[in-house]
Amino acid sequence: MTTADLATLTCADGIATITLSNPPANGYSYDMMRQLDACVLEARMREDVHVLVLTGAGEKFFCAGADIGALREMTPTFKYAFCLHANETLQRLEQTPKLVIAALNGHTVGGGLEVALACDLRWGRRGPAKVGLPEVKLGVLPGTGGTQRLVRLVGRARAMELMVTGRVLDMDEAAAAGLVHEVLEGDTTAAFLAQVHARARQFCPPHAASRAVGLIKRAVQTGPEVGLAEGLALERELQQQLFLSHDAQEGMAANRERREPRFEGR
Repeated sequence: MTTADLATLTCADGIATITLSNPPANGYSYDMMRQLDACVLEARMREDVHVLVLTGAGEKFFCAGADIGALREMTPTFKYAFCLHANETLQRLEQTPKLVIAALNGHTVGGGLEVALACDLRWGRRGPAKVGLPEVKLGVLPGTGGTQRLVRLVGRARAMELMVTGRVLDMDEAAAAGLVHEVLEGDTTAAFLAQVHARARQFCPPHAASRAVGLIKRAVQTGPEVGLAEGLALERELQQQLFLSHDAQEGMAANRERREPRFEGR
């Protein structure tokens, strides 16, 4: 397999699908993160893309985290730089002003869950897949954002319990714990992804004002990390951008005319 095969991007109907592919467990390496980074940037810049879907190749794994074999061959200095780049890649995904959906088609553990936590919505496939951060069982901590994003998502007490025990959950348990937003059926990854894409289209034009969705994301991602006054200032600036947009004019006109709006994502 060449490095170009590790993360691939396909686009259709306003949705960019990024697929992680590194059998057997879709473990990520520096090469995969570079490819993922490039895919995120391309999807960010494409005006015909309104929603990103991130998933794993095959039937068993979304992603099992860092490739342990690759880690064993890294020097401590390279490992640090690798972790830094992985953090930067996931922050780029997190800060892209387009909705990002993690389609968890299989096991989502360790760094795989950390990748998913950087996405906006997490939809899981019901079945035998497990979800969790078991790094403590390797003598390390979740080092690709897990200690920071999980506590922000589920609170300090639940995050602490999940990480210090290394307990893994099935998809329904993960949904009950707040790690997964929704669990979908699907005998195969293809069937599951068909449902994901059908649902993702609700966030694309003409059904949704995708630019507004993206800027809501920007406000929600950044606002809680700054003071209230700064968060409100950001909100005002983003709202002003939307007031000047075509879709805001269309939405208000449709409301006034009592018809369904037809958004264009601009």
